[in-house]
Amino acid sequence: MPESLVIRIGAHPAESASWIAVDSAGGRRSPPVTGPLTEAVNDIGERAVIVLVPSAEVLTTAVDIPVKAGARMLAALPYALEEFVADDVDALHFAAGTRRSSGRTPVSVVNREKLRAWLTLLADAGIHPSSLVAESYGLARIPGTISMLVAEDQVVINNGADVELVLQGVSPGDALVAIGALDPGTDGDESAAAATSMPRHVLVYCDAGEDERFAHDWIAIRQEMDSLDIKILADGVLPRLAVTVVTASGVNLLQGEFGKRSDYTSLLRPWKYAAMLLVAFVAISLGAKAADMFRLKRQETALKTEFHEQYRQISPGAADVVDPAAVVSSLRTRAGAGSRGTAPVFLQSMEQLSRAMQQNQAVRIEAISYRSGVVDVRLSAPDVATLDNIQRVVGETGRFTAAIQSTDQDGEKVSSRIQIQVNGA
Repeated sequence: MPESLVIRIGAHPAESASWIAVDSAGGRRSPPVTGPLTEAVNDIGERAVIVLVPSAEVLTTAVDIPVKAGARMLAALPYALEEFVADDVDALHFAAGTRRSSGRTPVSVVNREKLRAWLTLLADAGIHPSSLVAESYGLARIPGTISMLVAEDQVVINNGADVELVLQGVSPGDALVAIGALDPGTDGDESAAAATSMPRHVLVYCDAGEDERFAHDWIAIRQEMDSLDIKILADGVLPRLAVTVVTASGVNLLQGEFGKRSDYTSLLRPWKYAAMLLVAFVAISLGAKAADMFRLKRQETALKTEFHEQYRQISPGAADVVDPAAVVSSLRTRAGAGSRGTAPVFLQSMEQLSRAMQQNQAVRIEAISYRSGVVDVRLSAPDVATLDNIQRVVGETGRFTAAIQSTDQDGEKVSSRIQIQVNGA
């Protein structure tokens, strides 16, 4: 279960403070300790830190503003409370809590310099709180009950709803009068309850000394109210306050310009080495790709240069070629090539004709022409039988067919025209 360290600083926080560790349900995880702030840092560890500041320095109230929580709410608060504060609003810091079921929003107001002084004091002690809350919010608000904390010549009181006060130098009876629970016109046994809407049950927290000090008040309050329940704080005030504030009750003063900034460094720290490996991998990959691109560019330049040299031997005086692939395709077409990947008809037919000529060396080729996949060969042979043999050899692979188109007797020789084309064309 998550734990928090609740630290309470007093009117003179540089002298001493008190702290206690509690879990998220308010259960104690350590005894209360009193000492210098610099010693409290030793008990923080992995715990969140909630700091309680003196209620006398913080104005706590509730307002009804039809604005959602956030920056707009913080911007509207100075105008809504301007008539209720004595100081210049520019010198004050405003913070808002969660809207209550009544529709009103709790608000805390503190002098900016006082808040900065607290934060500086804590920082000097090595303490960086997640919440800074007025200690009056440590007194739980119980619907239908007037709750009161009497300690250190101070009375913190609330009516279980939106009325809450911090009074100094007054008695518990005076505090009830201040919130309208008792009629100020009478006192003692003659006092009467005021507004019927005010709760009739009173719950008081105090130490044994305060209980004895205000014994007379308890008698008078019991006579005027329906009931009075007194809880003695054997271990002091802090454990009682910590139980309430740890459940996120109250208004955190660390908002707006004093709000905690996101510590992205700490969030990313566990991924430091993984990120370094990833960056190294990306850098190596990019470097390898850059090297490949450089090598391919050099190869491309060399191939283009070689192509231009070879092409100019075929076509002297030709201009530089922008698209070598298009030129090669054109040459393939003129040489008898079909689609990409098909062997040139002209070259293969000449290869087959050369085999026939080797077997019939008495034959002489007079002329060769090629057009649209058809090779025409004019040749002279000693006789018709030799022509038939040439025709047979050309067609023996089944790839080509040779057809004798004409024969003429020319003295002792026979002139003939043979047409060669792909079989089935």
